[in-house]
Amino acid sequence: MGSALVVALLKYGLLALLWVFVLLAVRTIRADLLGKPSAVPQAAAAVPKAARQPKPQRKKGVPRVLVVTEGALQGTTVTLSTVPVTLGRAHDSTLVLTDDYASNKHARLVPTADGWSLEDLGSTNGTYLGATKVSRPTPVSVGSAIRIGKTVLELRS
Repeated sequence: MGSALVVALLKYGLLALLWVFVLLAVRTIRADLLGKPSAVPQAAAAVPKAARQPKPQRKKGVPRVLVVTEGALQGTTVTLSTVPVTLGRAHDSTLVLTDDYASNKHARLVPTADGWSLEDLGSTNGTYLGATKVSRPTPVSVGSAIRIGKTVLELRS
């Protein structure tokens, strides 16, 4: 009688563990397909964008365009202004990447007072500035290679 109870508990415990695994897999796939939810608190989201980010001052030698130097979109250029540039497979990205190794919301270039800063948005395969993996907002200089999967981008004056 006791061994039958142990077998039943093991059977239902493994079944529950299997369902937890399935639910986590579905959540991960859904997050990759739909993008990760915004981490901006509701109070900050209510503040107009112009009030949250001061406009950077433009200086000489500051990048004016983002150029795709390698990959499926080679030769594509994006004119830089005072708004962030989003990079990824999502259709609402500033530059929609057709790279299998890019996430929907992969990375973002943000204007700063000194130029531009690169942020990884929790991508699966990572964002690289030169040979260094980007783990926090990192300043990008003119001519530095930004690699997302097989796509290489560069800021130019």
